[in-house]
Amino acid sequence: MSLSKRLSPYQPSALAILRSMTALLFIEHGTQKLFGFPPAPYAITTLFFIAGILELAGGILVLLGLFTRPVAFLLSGEMAIAYFIVHMPIDFFPANNQGDGAILFCFVFLFLVFSGPGNWALDNRRR
Repeated sequence: MSLSKRLSPYQPSALAILRSMTALLFIEHGTQKLFGFPPAPYAITTLFFIAGILELAGGILVLLGLFTRPVAFLLSGEMAIAYFIVHMPIDFFPANNQGDGAILFCFVFLFLVFSGPGNWALDNRRR
């Protein structure tokens, strides 16, 4: 039996773990902007405050697997905007402008839009 066939049954669980870990990391960015924990190395402006609300609320919904696809679509867009507004003006290259995280979040959330939440999601109970 090929490795691919042996691992295939675990794909929904691996997707749920990816979704959960991404959400937990994203929630941390929201708490940093809204509550100052962990302390932010930058000043919190109105734009950052709005981003913090999206990151905290959206991160919790993605963690729970509730409304995963539409929330992930919104968060993917937020990260694309964040990259072009905050990181891109610093330097063209993501390795130089510290935009790697924004790009990675953007594409993981975009992946969740198309893949769905995987196992252990409240979305699965709504069907």
